[in-house]
Amino acid sequence: MSWFSGLEAIVRTDVPLRDHTWYRLGGPARWFCQPRDERELARLLARLRDAGIAWRVLGGGANVIIRDEGFSGAVIRLASGAFEAIRFEPEGVVVAGAGADLPRLVRATLDHGLVGLEALAGIPGTVGGAVRMNAGGRYGEIGRFVRLVRVMERDGTLVDRSASEVGFAYRHSQLAGCVILAATLSLRPGDAEAARRRHRAIWMEKYGSQPALAARTSGCVFKNPPGAAAGRLLDQAGLKGTRIGGAEISRRHANFIEAHDDATAADVLHLITLAKERVRAATGIELEPEVEIW
Repeated sequence: MSWFSGLEAIVRTDVPLRDHTWYRLGGPARWFCQPRDERELARLLARLRDAGIAWRVLGGGANVIIRDEGFSGAVIRLASGAFEAIRFEPEGVVVAGAGADLPRLVRATLDHGLVGLEALAGIPGTVGGAVRMNAGGRYGEIGRFVRLVRVMERDGTLVDRSASEVGFAYRHSQLAGCVILAATLSLRPGDAEAARRRHRAIWMEKYGSQPALAARTSGCVFKNPPGAAAGRLLDQAGLKGTRIGGAEISRRHANFIEAHDDATAADVLHLITLAKERVRAATGIELEPEVEIW
């Protein structure tokens, strides 16, 4: 009897993860799990715990590199309707499931006359992934709008953590080791048309300076070190256009690595290592990856 006996409807084996990431690279997950509600998720975590199987949560796959050999544990994806719902409550409160698409959430808030999230224009992924890494850019981060984060602990316990308990910082939160289920955000009514113009202006700014939407990237590869911009450091180190195998540092923005048709995950990872070494040699600064590597 397998560890997932009775859960066959939500667990598949040897599923290619390249089909679930923006890079479209990497090997399979030994088990790919898509629970349909919190009860199934709790049952799944209990089975994984009893079987001693490591697990990770995959959101939209916009900020992750899967190694070519894949992941030998279980990958959990919250992609059912229950986890993708967006609910609007009085006084600018919005409750968004972890599996909800972040750009869709931003558009929905503007449609409801709520402003603030337009600062996240052009940022892909799911709400859960965005909250976990405190996604954002020069115009703001999602953490500033979060009031509560509902999570399931490893033992199946449901907990609502306040923003202060989450500990939002630059591209960081204290949410490792649990499954994010939903986020409660606090927004304010405002001039939706002005917010839409700002949203479009931010989006166009990114479109004009970053790789084309059709390019296979993971967004920014490195975090900005204190007082500096990673992209500028990489550019000054002469790294634009540097290529290893099918992976190339973007000629438009040096903090993006594009995967061409012949790329492997190993090509991308070798290029990340080379970029770090070049910047360290030129400046003494140790760049830290923003992208997650599995």
